[in-house]
Amino acid sequence: MATPHTIAVAGKGGVGKTTTCGMIIDYLCKKQDGPILVVDADANSNLNEVLGVEVETTLGSIREEMAQAELKGTIPSGMTKAEYAEFKFNSALVEEDDYDMLVMGRTQGKGCYCYVNGVLKTQVDKYAKNYRYLVMDNEAGLEHVARGTLPHVDTMLLISDCSRRGIQAVARVAEMIGEMALNPGQMGLIVNRAPGGELDEGVKAEIEKYGLKLLGVLPQDEGVYRCDCQGEPSAKLPDGNPVKVALAKIMQSLGL
Repeated sequence: MATPHTIAVAGKGGVGKTTTCGMIIDYLCKKQDGPILVVDADANSNLNEVLGVEVETTLGSIREEMAQAELKGTIPSGMTKAEYAEFKFNSALVEEDDYDMLVMGRTQGKGCYCYVNGVLKTQVDKYAKNYRYLVMDNEAGLEHVARGTLPHVDTMLLISDCSRRGIQAVARVAEMIGEMALNPGQMGLIVNRAPGGELDEGVKAEIEKYGLKLLGVLPQDEGVYRCDCQGEPSAKLPDGNPVKVALAKIMQSLGL
């Protein structure tokens, strides 16, 4: 299979980035246009909850398990550390009916994420060619994209809420993308949680000020809010939900 079409979703925490990412995955699944690899690369993300998926194994938890096994000398005899790592990390792929999922997760204790970042890149490289789409939920700092976890970004979606501060935050992300010469195939802004699906003139002016390409606006929605409050998967809301309808139009305008 050819290289997958990669979609990276980025934005600061608390703007509905992960909810939007979950609905994008749901949209692609319903198109039935080929297998999808979902990568939850935000250590603070709960993409699995938005999708309604139980995740028992994350790359971060395996990292901790391996560290403990090394300390206690419980790596199975006849296996090298590298072989044991490969065996364990293979178990991190969560297989659903319409997509497969890799979750970075958190690591316990001190230390940086360098090791787990490296593992994530290795796993993505290993699996990516088997999929039509690769969708990655990133943290605001875009560390994974910067580290080359994705081979290339075809579609970069910047998510903001409808506040001026939110627009300023994604403008910094857009600037970072330019500085890193990532050159995504297409990039634009989706503004989330707009009352009545309309943007305030001040917010429009802020978008123009930073030269951001506005792809579309998602309305503030009671159904999404209820899901967030009750811990229900918002990606499974009916297709007639106003946010899903607006997002489907955006996806179609992007040729997806």
